[in-house]
Amino acid sequence: MAARPTWKGYIKVSLVTIPVRVYPATESSATISFNQLHAACQTKIQQKKWCPKCEIELTNADIVKGYEFEKGRWVVVEEEDIAKVKTESTKIINLMQFTDETSIDPMYVDKAYYLAPEGPMAADAYSVMREGMQGKAGIGKVAIHGREYLVAVKPHKQGMVMYTLHHAAEIRTIDQIDELREVRGKVNPAEMKLARQVIESIEGDLNLADYKDEYQEGLRKIIDAKIAGEEIVAPEEVAPPKVVDLMEALRKSLDQVSSGKKKTAKADADASKKVTSIKAAAKNGARKRKAS
Repeated sequence: MAARPTWKGYIKVSLVTIPVRVYPATESSATISFNQLHAACQTKIQQKKWCPKCEIELTNADIVKGYEFEKGRWVVVEEEDIAKVKTESTKIINLMQFTDETSIDPMYVDKAYYLAPEGPMAADAYSVMREGMQGKAGIGKVAIHGREYLVAVKPHKQGMVMYTLHHAAEIRTIDQIDELREVRGKVNPAEMKLARQVIESIEGDLNLADYKDEYQEGLRKIIDAKIAGEEIVAPEEVAPPKVVDLMEALRKSLDQVSSGKKKTAKADADASKKVTSIKAAAKNGARKRKAS
């Protein structure tokens, strides 16, 4: 099924304006969600808006927005107040600065969107801008549905991707984590050497497609089994071992990885021999048939 754009607008770089369509880069429907049901009749429940002080059910007309500025004290904010600070949706992704693409801290990244050219006339300018931005990221702002977003736009394969970014005020500093203040700066060289050996032993080329969402797959299996009326057997929980001696744990980790690699290599070699034997047998059979 072809993807549908969620928004249309323009990329603006100085005096250059390129019409684009915006597509979500992630798929939320892949995540299983549940509804709340009444256990007795399996009917989807309704959420009622209830005032615990007046002990009455409310309608939307009875409800206003409020901000708690002190414990138990609220200031009411009307819709006309919010309208005064709403940003006009200009539909322009205004890139005001370019920087090295590696300078964006991943902690600032929120959501990702594909940008595609709007029509064949825009495709040429889009391609030129994409190639000109190689290794760079454009930083700018865009206003959508009355809210302003900080964004980064980067080339990605044959297209471009726009990331919405958190503002600096939204990011907690590492100094706010009490436990990290007690983490030692200097480490034992022998422990560090072993740790690096363990890390290097499982290092390899990254392909995130190799990592499946086992929780979602497990949920899907349970749901399918319940629909089919099958019995569900829960796997036994394995408690993680307690780390008492770091050096011993690192050595065991290294031995475990080495042992696993030897088993894999042996299995690959045995499989290769089996394939070779099958090919040789097939070849000999063909010769005999030809000779007869």
